[in-house]
Amino acid sequence: MPEPRALADLPFASYLEDHDGRPLEPGGDYNVVHLADQEFGDLSAGNARFSESALSGVRFTDGSLRRSRFNDVWLNGVQVIGTDLAETGWLDAEVVNSAFAGVAMFEAGLSRVTFFGCKLVSVNLRGAALRDVAFVNSVLRDVDFTEADLTNVTFPGSTLEDLRFEGVKLKQVDLRDAAGLGIRNGFGSLRGATITFTQALDLAPAFAQALGLTVKDG
Repeated sequence: MPEPRALADLPFASYLEDHDGRPLEPGGDYNVVHLADQEFGDLSAGNARFSESALSGVRFTDGSLRRSRFNDVWLNGVQVIGTDLAETGWLDAEVVNSAFAGVAMFEAGLSRVTFFGCKLVSVNLRGAALRDVAFVNSVLRDVDFTEADLTNVTFPGSTLEDLRFEGVKLKQVDLRDAAGLGIRNGFGSLRGATITFTQALDLAPAFAQALGLTVKDG
């Protein structure tokens, strides 16, 4: 199981400069900067670009970062509450001990992203594309993957509750190491996922209901 890196272990750590504390701006470039212990409420910073940067102890409340890009970034202890992250792009990102609640991330693109010890609650990932993404020891509750495209996505040690998979496209999605597996709908779209025999038994009643089967003894 992969382990999260510390700030000092990042290849660009020695080049980081502290953010000056000014509000984030639409289309702003935030390259090789460290945002620490700052709070951004109701911000308007769509199309911003974060590259080789670190965010630690930062809190985003409401506002928008729509269509922003996060390339080679490290987030630790970040809280994202009610913020618009729709159509954002994430590449080579590491998210540690962070929380996303009531967040719109529909049609976002995530590639080579790892979440460690994170909590995602009521996150809208409809139509998103996730490739080479791992959720490690995290909690995903009421996360909507409707019509999303997931390739090589894993959930080691993570608890999955009330997920929506209607119309999702799965390829090499491994659910076997999930600590708990709860799916609200979209059982017919689970082709391409790998589960354990025990998980299959646990999901059998829901599968039967989704297929309109009546199961009776004798």
